[in-house]
Amino acid sequence: MTTLAPRVLPLGPVMLDLQGCELSPEERERLLHPNIGGVILFSRNFSTLEALTELCNQIHSLRSPPLLIAVDHEGGRVQRFREGFTPIAPMRQLGRCWEDHPERALRLATDCGFVLASELRAHGVDFSFAPVLDIDFSHSQVIGDRAFHSDPLIIARLATAFIQGLRLAGMASVGKHFPGHGFVKADSHIEIPIDNRAFEQIDQIDLIPFRQLVHAGLDAVMPAHVIYPEVDPQPAGFSHHWLQTILRGSLHFDGVIFSDDLSMEGAKGSGSITDRALLALKAGCDMILVCNDPQAAFELMGTLDYPYPQRSRDRLMRMRPVNVALNRQALAVNVEYQRALSNLHAM
Repeated sequence: MTTLAPRVLPLGPVMLDLQGCELSPEERERLLHPNIGGVILFSRNFSTLEALTELCNQIHSLRSPPLLIAVDHEGGRVQRFREGFTPIAPMRQLGRCWEDHPERALRLATDCGFVLASELRAHGVDFSFAPVLDIDFSHSQVIGDRAFHSDPLIIARLATAFIQGLRLAGMASVGKHFPGHGFVKADSHIEIPIDNRAFEQIDQIDLIPFRQLVHAGLDAVMPAHVIYPEVDPQPAGFSHHWLQTILRGSLHFDGVIFSDDLSMEGAKGSGSITDRALLALKAGCDMILVCNDPQAAFELMGTLDYPYPQRSRDRLMRMRPVNVALNRQALAVNVEYQRALSNLHAM
């Protein structure tokens, strides 16, 4: 069987999803479009560990540099792959551990990050959209136990330990949902949340974890599909003020900015899929996500005309895993992985 050499193409600004556990001919062709830069995987893309590895290998072999492969794999409710993967506790459990045993909670946070990243990397996934940096205000429908704690300083400590674990496995981190999704009750997947607080309130509470994680070397940020009308009439992911003035300017963040899924209801008030894509990119996103809407993805490929800046491509290259390649055989004899696994099983 002849193996085709990967096509030499720079990364584009769009991350798409796939329909199943194998690449269809149409998907293979779509992933060679110059606007594509990455793939996000979901539970429907997993059947077996071996099939996941093969799918990731196929995606990576299409192009040079390889497309980025991401997944939402935080732990708790949001863990796309289950069979053969270690169940990661919801981050709230680490926050509860902090109440009585802060040092143990920090160690467990690092172990969570290390095990999660090691297992994903062993099958070819480059990074997860984690950790969640939202505040647990106890009334968000979509955040809930995904948040570490209600205290932003404790969130910052635990999240810093978590990304240290990711780094031990060579994986980059993505903090979400900037500037904070925890205060609003509405779920941006199905409606447009509005947070009516003044900037000073958000700055003094919600931005603390982001500010501290930026100083700790956070690699990427995902903004919320939330409108903060006292600050800007646009959702944060479409707001030049939030992304450029605050995140890039005040917080001095120079990593990747990923949009949240532009097919979510919280984004649809901003026009067609092409309108949304251009708004997000012009506001400052380096890469935009279009998921669970094949027709919108197809439309976007034919209509998106955007002069993609080299600095965005350079930032995306930093999302590549570092250190030695991992596989399940290596993990089976990796002392640090086995130690971390034992600690998580004892939680």
